[in-house]
Formats: sequence, C-alpha cells, structure tokens
Amino acid sequence: MRQFTAVVNPTAGGATGAAALLKVARLLREAGAELETEYSRSLAHARELARRAGERGRVVLAVGGDGITGGIGGALSGTGTVFGVVPAGRGNDFARALGLPGDPESLVKILLDGTPRAVDTIEVTSAAHDRTVVLGSVYAGVDALANRHANRARLLRGTASYYAGALRAITTWRPARYRVTVDGREHAYAGYTAVAANSGYYGSARLVAPGARLDDGLLDVVMIHDAPRRLFFALMKELDSGTHVERPQVSVVQGREIRIEADREIPYGADGEVEAVLPVEARVLPGALRVLH
Repeated sequence: MRQFTAVVNPTAGGATGAAALLKVARLLREAGAELETEYSRSLAHARELARRAGERGRVVLAVGGDGITGGIGGALSGTGTVFGVVPAGRGNDFARALGLPGDPESLVKILLDGTPRAVDTIEVTSAAHDRTVVLGSVYAGVDALANRHANRARLLRGTASYYAGALRAITTWRPARYRVTVDGREHAYAGYTAVAANSGYYGSARLVAPGARLDDGLLDVVMIHDAPRRLFFALMKELDSGTHVERPQVSVVQGREIRIEADREIPYGADGEVEAVLPVEARVLPGALRVLH
C-alpha cells in the first residue's frame, strides 16, 4: 500500500480545494493507505515539503492548481519520486493533459493502483529569475500579461478571471518583435506571443498546442504573429478547440532548446506562477518525472 504526503495550497480553489482534499483523503484512508497532509506557506515552501517527503520514499500529491502542481512537480523532477495530482485550482491544465478524472472515486483508484508514467519537464532559466523546473509551458507576451491580471483579480475567480485578464491585456497590447531560437534555428516575427509547450493546455483549458505530448522529449513552440485585432479575437476563441493553429498567423515548430527574446520588455510566465521578463530559455528534460495517471 502506498504512503502519501499531500502538499496543499490552502488558497487554491477556496472551499472547493478543501472539499476535494477531504473526499480524496477519506477514500484513501478507507482503502488502508497512509496519508499525511502538509500546508504550504509559499511555492518555495511547497517545493521544500515535497522534496522532504520524496526523500522518505512517499508518494507526493499536489493539491491545488497549476501553480503548485508545476512547482512541486518541478521540484521532484529527476528525483525518481512518484507524483500525483489532486486538481483543486482555477485551471487544472496539467491534470487535464494527463487525462485525470474529475470524480474522487476514479482519481483515488489511480492514486492507489495506477502505474507511474515518465513524463517530460521543462527547465527554465533567465537573467531575471532563478533556474526553475515546470511542467506545462513557458509563454511570453499578451498571455503572460493576461495571467498577471488574472492572478491579481480580487472580484473574479476561476475561468472568469482568465477571460477578464485576457480582455484587459489584448485591448492594451501592441505587437512586439520576437526572436525565437529553436535548436539553433531563428524565427523572427512581430506578434502577440511565443509559447514553449510541454502540455497542450494553458490558461484554463485553452488548447494552445494541440500537438503537444507530455512524453515525446520535445516542446511545441507556438508563435502567434501580428493580426488585426478583430481577427485576433476570433483566433483567441479558437483556442478552445485548438483550430487556431490552422491559421496562417500561427506557426508551430518543435524542439528541445528554446530561447525567446523581444525588442522591448515583455513579461513571461511558467505554469501560471513565474513572473519575469524576457529573455528566457526553456529546455526539455525527457522523462524526468514519474506521474500517476
């Protein structure tokens, strides 16, 4: 029987997050599993708690949204620790990419009996931020600005905060000149964003990189070029289905090492948490994390 340590973001999802943990905890204990719970004070603290639990041979569960999931998963990358996700945040995009079920009973069955799957992670480095490892994507442009607005929203929660943040970011955005280098090959364009994606989803269920796979040893680099604002709003709606990649204003390439630069100070983010400015480098770490799915 597996022994679990749940690392919880007490602010993720509010009462929903607490309820998700209570249901999963009850079912795990009823099945005879040992579960201990640790509450994090910050993302750095969550990473520390996860590493300590992993060193004791425990299965580490991230309880919260993509921020704590990416932070803990990144901290466990390369350690061999088995990692599980209890989705309880606004976006839950990494859980979506894994195909995790929404009901507690099915999720607990996976946590108890599932076979760990080796998935890739992303090493992120920049002059403006310490090296970190994340799971989902690195994005630089209007989406990072939108995420910043969403994180700072006080009156809105969940998907509504993402949509409000996106609207605010788009209406004030002017295209930047990007230089994106993928495995030594340079791509220059004026546009809205560049995304280095391990997971296909970001921004609360938006399918930014429909061809991305968690275990192929590659990052899908999505570059959205300049377009009239009316067309750009249509393109944003197509993110729900992934059909935006069929437009000529969107280009997608794959690679292992990516550097993103721009002609002005452009924000970038990673799994909804890292807030810094370009340039940034992203490198895939193949099969670095063992995840229950």
